[in-house]
Amino acid sequence: MARVAIVTGGSRGIGEAISIALRDAGVTVAANYAGNDEKAHAFTSRTGIKTYKWDVADFDACVAKVAEIEADLGPVDILVNNAGITRDGTMKRMTHEAWAHVIDVNLGGCFNMAKAVWDGMNARKYGRIVNIGSINGQAGQYGQVNYAAAKSGIHGFTKALAQEGARAGITVNAIAPGYIDTDMVAAVPADVLEKIVAKIPVGRLGRAEEIARGVLFLTGEDAGFVTGSTLSINGGQHMY
Repeated sequence: MARVAIVTGGSRGIGEAISIALRDAGVTVAANYAGNDEKAHAFTSRTGIKTYKWDVADFDACVAKVAEIEADLGPVDILVNNAGITRDGTMKRMTHEAWAHVIDVNLGGCFNMAKAVWDGMNARKYGRIVNIGSINGQAGQYGQVNYAAAKSGIHGFTKALAQEGARAGITVNAIAPGYIDTDMVAAVPADVLEKIVAKIPVGRLGRAEEIARGVLFLTGEDAGFVTGSTLSINGGQHMY
């Protein structure tokens, strides 16, 4: 029987590439999305991957939707915490709402989803959790104290949870992408993006599929001895 995976933020950008890569590897995938029904439906029509709508910052919704997905598809053995948002601004301009929203989605969502699948993974003595961090959680970034704090928190969350899951056959790892050619990066002004690319040793933006390949490795049946690790996929921009 195929493993079942949940990919949060799984219908667009990096999440879409992860969902498709897992599907192609024989995994049954449920892709979470938060808001854009039209794009989610188009994604399902194009890929055959079922989508489920909820806000990962809402703990009760996470618990309810995991139960719904398990009733539809079977027990969840793989969780990819990919959902994330930005609300950029310097400290002078950043509101408490912008701070809290990013922390609640990007970091709180990892807790909410891991909590919702944890007991089942423990009972079955198997699980693969991959949390998508960021180069900006490792190195920091001007105007992103909320995003950098949340992504940095993901790396600590990963190491701590890995210690709890190890003897139950649950691995917990993170991937820290650099600048990837997605809609989020495309929104960066052209002159700023040119300066970013100039600092990447390989001389280009990354591709979402390159992050997906890292997820495939960390969620594989034969990856049971890799846990508590962060895989940096950033073209050499930050060697951590």
